[in-house]
Amino acid sequence: MRAIAFTTALALAAAVAVSAQSFTEPKSGVTFPLKEDGFTLMGAGLRVKKVAFVKAKVYAVGLYVADEAFAGPLAAHRGKVGTPAFYRDLVWGDFSKKVVLRFTRSLDQARIQEAMREALLGADARLLDTFVGYFPEIKEGEECVLRWAPGGNLESTMAGQPRPPIANKEFAARVFGLYLGEKPLQDDIKVDLVSRAGELLKP
Repeated sequence: MRAIAFTTALALAAAVAVSAQSFTEPKSGVTFPLKEDGFTLMGAGLRVKKVAFVKAKVYAVGLYVADEAFAGPLAAHRGKVGTPAFYRDLVWGDFSKKVVLRFTRSLDQARIQEAMREALLGADARLLDTFVGYFPEIKEGEECVLRWAPGGNLESTMAGQPRPPIANKEFAARVFGLYLGEKPLQDDIKVDLVSRAGELLKP
């Protein structure tokens, strides 16, 4: 009996340890690690799309920021996150950050490319063609990672396959602006992606 109780206690402790190292996006149940290769998760949200009068879950998205940015470019926002200036720095700030899209449904290549082209309407046509062309057919459970590297280089990894970087700060800001800009794809995503910011940027 003692052995069983001890084993149960160990299992519970392990579960707590795992949960303490991850964050579950509540609307999708998709889990993101809190720490990943020198980045810290700032928050996560869910992209939905209306299909035949029903809101379908498309992907969970997590925002990661390089650890050094919290003591550097973002330190000015301690105790005052969520302001227009804070979001502007998240979009335009020249520090490493990334959005991770984890798909909750499969999408054919034409559909996801069309959605991205529509979302980025007005961007440089040549760069838009290149970026949209990076998206493959997506299977449920796969992910796309869009990373801002210093200098405004947009690095993309699509379903595990790295693509050539796009060296254009304005275009990179447009991509991050889809989620954090003045007119995001969804207002709730913009808020959810910084849900941990108050904790990470305490005064």
